Amino acid sequence: MNRKRTHGLTVAMLAAITAMTPAASAVASTSGTARAHQLASLTPLTRTRPTAGTVWQPPADTDWMWELSQPLRTNNARLMGTGVRAYNGDTPPGDNPALYDIDAIINHASTISRLHQRGDHVICYIEVGSAGNYYSAAQEGIPTTYYAQLRAAGDLGKKLQGYPEYFININAPSAVSIIESMIHQQCAAKGFDAVETDLDETFGHNEGNTGFTITKANEESYLTTLVTYMHSLGLGWIAKNLDDTGNASFVNHMEPMAQGIITEQCSQYHTCSLLRPFEAAGKWIGNAEYSLTQAQFCPKDNAANINGILFNVNLDGGRKPCR
Repeated sequence: MNRKRTHGLTVAMLAAITAMTPAASAVASTSGTARAHQLASLTPLTRTRPTAGTVWQPPADTDWMWELSQPLRTNNARLMGTGVRAYNGDTPPGDNPALYDIDAIINHASTISRLHQRGDHVICYIEVGSAGNYYSAAQEGIPTTYYAQLRAAGDLGKKLQGYPEYFININAPSAVSIIESMIHQQCAAKGFDAVETDLDETFGHNEGNTGFTITKANEESYLTTLVTYMHSLGLGWIAKNLDDTGNASFVNHMEPMAQGIITEQCSQYHTCSLLRPFEAAGKWIGNAEYSLTQAQFCPKDNAANINGILFNVNLDGGRKPCR
């Protein structure tokens, strides 16, 4: 069982997102036939299928900002994480983020466009291993929410401890189709550069806690399918907390497909060494710490070319970067 805080969404953030959802947004179930019709009627993308080498690869030393609590406002320095001095002495503007990781649903395409105009890249945060009833269909811009589609398909299992979410049956073709539709509509169509897949290591919870039998091989197959789809849309893959499993072969198998990885508290829980395949490949690594002081993790992160940052656990703005 994972020890870390494996979710980007904290209780405070869940409350904030729920507050943005209309009170009358009781989600109606939909039949499998209706759901299939919705998936087939997606708005076509203007993005063309990429050729080899066109998926964005962040440079290993790219400074970043993670903000999930509310829609990102590009005129708000705290939400943007700008104007701060790094642990190694770097000062703005050279220390300002060039990479933003933000929620897929509550941010509009116009925000991604503004960030691109600044020369920044943007990661699309979605959940692929569990689902919560956080958003209305209006917020998602579809007739029936992804959560309701998963529920109607019978693809939701047991509750995730500590969160109002339920594990997804990642072995079900219907679940794969629903998650792919979310990637299409919320990430590719809005112009994001890459996708962060949260809870992409649910086999680590597989002690009778998910409601399904999910093996390491199942997880690798699921992620391979999703990442192949992302790449076909021109989106990079930013893996999430693969080190939480403590399984080195899982990290080794997934690294070649990923353009980077976000880990939470790998210094605090001594799992950073599992990310060495990413280091060896010269790929981008973002480490979010919440409880340690910068002096406790920044020297090691800087030496390993890891982009370590001390964040507020609510990811509601502000940051203390290592470099």
